[in-house]
Amino acid sequence: MNRELAMFPLGMVVFPHQTVGLCVFEPRYHQLLFDVEAERRFGTCLIEQGSEVGGHDERTSVGTLVEILGSRRLSNGQTLIVVEGAECFEVDEWLDDEPYPRAQVGQRCCDDVAIDAGLLKSTESAVRALRALQSEIFADQCLQRDCPMDSDIRVRSWQLCALTPMSVLDQFKVLSLSNPNDRLRLLTEICCERYDDYQRMLAVDELRSPPL
Repeated sequence: MNRELAMFPLGMVVFPHQTVGLCVFEPRYHQLLFDVEAERRFGTCLIEQGSEVGGHDERTSVGTLVEILGSRRLSNGQTLIVVEGAECFEVDEWLDDEPYPRAQVGQRCCDDVAIDAGLLKSTESAVRALRALQSEIFADQCLQRDCPMDSDIRVRSWQLCALTPMSVLDQFKVLSLSNPNDRLRLLTEICCERYDDYQRMLAVDELRSPPL
């Protein structure tokens, strides 16, 4: 890819093939949206330290190219946009932040390794089990337990990343791995750890519940 990208650093990770909504309210990012209106693409990366607002933040060196699927300008001057992750990249060099963050980026070879079908299947089972348990604890907050999965195994492997309940730090660790099988193994480890955490939380909730 080796190109210059307009960048929108975030306090979250966006995986390839994941769809997320963003709220744009800073003038510099409204300028970014205007400048990429034709291409409808820009880069995102995780902010390690600092704030999304005003700059002076520390950013990770791995990010995701996203495509704008839709946008709506609100009466209060903010803009809501829906984006979908396209591919991940390495930041080679950060450029001037005026009028908004920009970076020279290079392509990562995330699709050059064959995905182990057995590993993909076992990881998917672990993710579904974790989401099912999560729905018992956070019934009002949890997304649907069963989500449609793409038939393309590479897309499917990224979908599992987006569907796994985990911390932002773990999300970045997963995104940083260029080997898809390493990502799936890490997802399985995270699912096992989180499953134990949710089981303990569920046990505590049951102890606190008054007897019928």
